[in-house]
Amino acid sequence: MTKIHVYFMPGLAASPTIFERIQLPKDLFEMHLLEWEIPLERESLTAYAKRMAQKVTHENPVLIGVSFGGILVQEMKSFLQPKKVIIISSVKSNAEFPRRFKIAKTTKAYKLIPTQLFENIESLMKFSFGSSIIKQRLALYEKFLSVRNKHYLDWAIEQIIHWERKDIDPEIIHIHGDADEVFPPKYIKEYIPVKGGTHIMILSKYKWLNENLPKIILEK
Repeated sequence: MTKIHVYFMPGLAASPTIFERIQLPKDLFEMHLLEWEIPLERESLTAYAKRMAQKVTHENPVLIGVSFGGILVQEMKSFLQPKKVIIISSVKSNAEFPRRFKIAKTTKAYKLIPTQLFENIESLMKFSFGSSIIKQRLALYEKFLSVRNKHYLDWAIEQIIHWERKDIDPEIIHIHGDADEVFPPKYIKEYIPVKGGTHIMILSKYKWLNENLPKIILEK
């Protein structure tokens, strides 16, 4: 039996290590982990998606994207002929953005995010005191956020806020946590709910994903 090739795209600035707990049956699937590239000067999301699609070297693959990676794999779909596109903790159009994203676009408040801080997460950790939760979060960021480049971060945030897709592609399969704090489920249409899933459920709900992803991929 020919294996199904499954390509995984991590979330904003994240490294492929976010998929380290995801295991698909090796007799049926072959997993491929994609990584973020630094965008070219003034590169559009469409042009970037076309460039990333060239890294997919198998026919009729399954594309799985998390958060901003979910937005990207939907754009990559135009340049490939995927068997399925599955998004996790993401959105299918800009209509599913929470209100604060729309306000950020109107006011251009996103330009004020000090993205240069992410270039040195180690120094952020040294200065973070108080809540152990903050320290745990920063330790997670240090492990899983691999792209610290300010040009990439500024570009990525702008691409998300200005994503132009208004119409939902009915072929997209959407898995979403009912406790997602970045993309609240009240704004999301037509999705497979994961009870207790937050925005980082690729890490926290990996058992659910390992059990259900094979069925979702194989469903006709």
